Amino acid sequence: MAFPIKVCVVCDEEFELKPDKPGFANRCPQCSEPEAEGPVGKASGDVLKTSREANAARRAAIKDMLYSGK
Repeated sequence: MAFPIKVCVVCDEEFELKPDKPGFANRCPQCSEPEAEGPVGKASGDVLKTSREANAARRAAIKDMLYSGK
């Protein structure tokens, strides 16, 4: 059984789309490889804290908009 031939959206190379291919279906195996992630530590904690604060501020703003027009 032949696998479908696809064209990579990143490098325009043709590749066979196999069932167990990791990554994206529209990228070749070389372009689908995960990028090296930076060190996990204090920096990721800061991002999490920042996103929590942003979400809290967003919820407060929406709450104020919904209930301020009484």
